[in-house]
Amino acid sequence: MPSTTDDQYALTEEQKEHWMKHGFIKLTNCFTREQADKFTSSIWTRLGASPDDKSTWPTEKLNMPGHMVVSAADFAPKAWAAVCELVGGEERIIDFAKDWKDGFIVNMGKPEYKPDDPLDYRTLDNWHNDGDWFTHFLDSPEQALLIIPLFSDIKPRGGGTVICTDGIKPIAQRLYDHPDGMTPFMAKRGTPDLPKGPERRAYWDSLVTNPEITRDESFHEACGSVGDVYLLHPFMLHSSSRNLLRTVRIITNPPVALKEPFNYNRADPQEYSLVEKKTLHDLGRPEGLPEWKITMPRERVTPARIKANARGVETSRTREVEEGGSPNH
Repeated sequence: MPSTTDDQYALTEEQKEHWMKHGFIKLTNCFTREQADKFTSSIWTRLGASPDDKSTWPTEKLNMPGHMVVSAADFAPKAWAAVCELVGGEERIIDFAKDWKDGFIVNMGKPEYKPDDPLDYRTLDNWHNDGDWFTHFLDSPEQALLIIPLFSDIKPRGGGTVICTDGIKPIAQRLYDHPDGMTPFMAKRGTPDLPKGPERRAYWDSLVTNPEITRDESFHEACGSVGDVYLLHPFMLHSSSRNLLRTVRIITNPPVALKEPFNYNRADPQEYSLVEKKTLHDLGRPEGLPEWKITMPRERVTPARIKANARGVETSRTREVEEGGSPNH
């Protein structure tokens, strides 16, 4: 899938400043509408629904399993170049994280939603940090960056992911204060796992509902056009939103993982990546953290969604085969 963008793309000073201030950047025209159409061509077959008949839409929000793979560098070279620049170079990225899959995240809204319904970002019911498959440390390499490619046009109030830029600082501080690691839901290590719900979200909700910690202006809805890509700091608080317009929102969330943990004690400060610089900036320690190191082993977690997706893969593949598609296209 060729792209018309420049594979020599480099972040501007303005974009770097925006990253250091807000912890995210939005890149436009990273891939074409034709690329997106081809990549999403089987989505309605996989959903078992019709785009023209809302009564067939299965649920408000759905995380689909992915099985078609494309090279990020080939599919969206401008976005990939920015990813590499933010984490300090492509050589730092683990090989499996160099591909994007068609694991679409679809937000269809609900029949009862109206475009002018109230939408209070602070009361959304899905605030979280990504990374439900590992014990979290300040330097965790498993979730090095968050990526949101837009495979549909997303207007305000149309279900775009909502981010809270003021949430990066308290998350960084919490992880700095716990070198023994924290659960995926930011509780002390050893806390029993909790199902999705208010109890699991308690810490994150305490941040987004407190205007002394998170200012109103720090909330942003990830809107844009097909081909736009948002790149977010790994500690970015975010939540799915309500699709009040009921125009189907389609994104993915390809992972970026590093071969080695982030390093907050580099001999040469110029070697700090922009992700590391943002973390250090929000901790008030731009020079580095020579005193900080993990005190407990890194561990993986098997989240419930992985088990559910394993079942979903077979369902979506069966639909494609029954309707003449190929599960390996």
